[in-house]
Amino acid sequence: QVQLVESGGGLVQPGGSLRLSCAASGRIFSINAMGWYRQAPGKQRELVASIPRGGSTNYADSVKGRFTISRDNAKNTVYLQMNSLKPEDTAVYYCKADIIRIGDGWRAIDYWGQGTQVTVSS
Repeated sequence: QVQLVESGGGLVQPGGSLRLSCAASGRIFSINAMGWYRQAPGKQRELVASIPRGGSTNYADSVKGRFTISRDNAKNTVYLQMNSLKPEDTAVYYCKADIIRIGDGWRAIDYWGQGTQVTVSS
């Protein structure tokens, strides 16, 4: 079994910062790409940022220059540093990881976290 557990969400004022973490655990052989998505009320889930195991990161235009994604492969953890937060960043944030489980050969499966609420409001 594999689990992704997110933490770090909360209420913050406009202009503030938050750091989200997502730790993967279980029978993990390797993790390919990891990423953060968000879903605001009444809207579709959208990609915020992604990071491959090696290589360049990718960001939604709306967060470029404000958010930074990083990962610690030794800890199977992905982070999202969010600065200069705006009310329109309010959403449930989900992490996703493309994981190869021990014993599955090279077959990778997408796993999702349970989501963490980020609210930006004065």
